[in-house]
Amino acid sequence: MSHMAGSSSYNIPQNTHEVFLSFRGEDTRYTFTSHLHASLTRFQIKAYIDYNLVRGDEISTALTRAIEESKLSVVVLSENYANSKWCLDELSKIIECRKNNGQVVVPVFYGIDPTNVRNQTGTYEIAFAKHEKQFRSNMSKVHRWRSALAEVANLAGWSCSVQSMESELVERIGRDVLEKLNHVYVGDIDEEINKYEQLSNLQAMNLMRGSGFNTQLWHELQATNQHIGQLRMKKNVILLRLPRGV
Repeated sequence: MSHMAGSSSYNIPQNTHEVFLSFRGEDTRYTFTSHLHASLTRFQIKAYIDYNLVRGDEISTALTRAIEESKLSVVVLSENYANSKWCLDELSKIIECRKNNGQVVVPVFYGIDPTNVRNQTGTYEIAFAKHEKQFRSNMSKVHRWRSALAEVANLAGWSCSVQSMESELVERIGRDVLEKLNHVYVGDIDEEINKYEQLSNLQAMNLMRGSGFNTQLWHELQATNQHIGQLRMKKNVILLRLPRGV
């Protein structure tokens, strides 16, 4: 079992993204979403943002994988979000990852009331009237979209109205995302530490049971304890990402 002590998968990601941003490009790409992305970058959070302006009928495999690999998704629900089949497919995948993988989902209601999202009223009602005509032979897709919108609207999130100070709001959302990410990472590391502490206790018991000093068991125990120390250091590094005041 000593080989376990040589592995670790709980670094803060260095080469991949941590957060997926879902948004309606024509509503917020060059305004709120770009400001939010800049805020996340200031907090050293790696966010995936799709810059593809030309989209097909289905979300790409790469985009699906990007959602699956994210620890957290921020969904910017705007007035025309439901007009986009692409956005609705993204949201359905995000909700699927929330249910199956425990992905954290943070909704932002940008210039729209959560009730309109939850019940698909207002511009969302108009959008779904069109979707139901187009997908009359595939209503399960439409029902899946409706269910995803209802679920995301019931999650705790952020509201951005025309009266909001957008610059302050994106900073607050950035801090919130950072805190939630750290909670996920720390929780993962705590589970890993607990697993290796159990292994360490077992190795120590086996070492004491022997009739003589067992060099191999002693080295295995030292390697396990060293790995526990490394995990605790990584936990401290993650906690240091939190800015003062969070």
